[in-house]
Amino acid sequence: MDSQLEVFVTVAELENFSRAAERLHMTQPAVSQYIKVLEKSMDARLFDRSNKYVRLTQAGKIVYHHAKEIIGLYTSMHALIDDLTNKASGTISIGASYTYGEYVLPEVLKRLKEEALEITPSVTIGNTKEICKLISDYRLDIGIVEGEVKDENITVEPFETDELYVVSSPELLTLREGNFSPEELEGKTWIVREEGSGTRRISEKFFSSVGIRPVSRLEFGSTQLIKEAVEAGLGITLLSRWTFKKEVKAGDLAIVNVEGLPVQRKFSLISRSLFRSKALEIFVEKVKRSEK
Repeated sequence: MDSQLEVFVTVAELENFSRAAERLHMTQPAVSQYIKVLEKSMDARLFDRSNKYVRLTQAGKIVYHHAKEIIGLYTSMHALIDDLTNKASGTISIGASYTYGEYVLPEVLKRLKEEALEITPSVTIGNTKEICKLISDYRLDIGIVEGEVKDENITVEPFETDELYVVSSPELLTLREGNFSPEELEGKTWIVREEGSGTRRISEKFFSSVGIRPVSRLEFGSTQLIKEAVEAGLGITLLSRWTFKKEVKAGDLAIVNVEGLPVQRKFSLISRSLFRSKALEIFVEKVKRSEK
């Protein structure tokens, strides 16, 4: 792999020549020389420099985007070649949206480590939009999301159905066997995830399908924070069954009967590469065998 690209990406991400030199175990003049040679070959200035900061120019942003792809492909190529003669090992970079990443993935990783000690998972948690962006940029080997994927360059493989229910604190609603009507629920405060979240998208579809127009909303970027807010009686929410099983069992949360529930969606594996290393194949097998 071209060392210039590795040096360039390190400077871009750390926004500092000195820190990049430390990370790469190089001298600062050597790092500066690599960047000068790369800028000369591109016939463009790639960084704006001052005493306070180092930032990518527009040309630098273009080079950074493609450099990340090149480095990712190079790493993937080596892993696949190693697989021809060696057993599964090494690091696999996994991205997962919050619902799967926080409530399902830990058990999958536990089984992976029990059966494949030489595989080291590196995990990034974000909303569906963020994970798709990292996959698109070749910064992750594989992603697991529950939201819709619109990037035509990403391969999407649905593997499991998720179910979502309306959840409340037992004290907020007088629970009953019959269904609550949309009119009864739209006057409550609905606690929703942020834009870009797969759960937020499915919540909006649910509102539209049953005719609920929430008069009041709270928006949080964490499922755990939403659960705590619902437990405190601040409102109601729509959540995956994976996220609230313990709280319902303990009596801290309750499922609200609403016509049209549960809402179903798919968890999907997403990737850009057509090939998977042995280590990645073992991980995917564990994901597909996860307990329902």
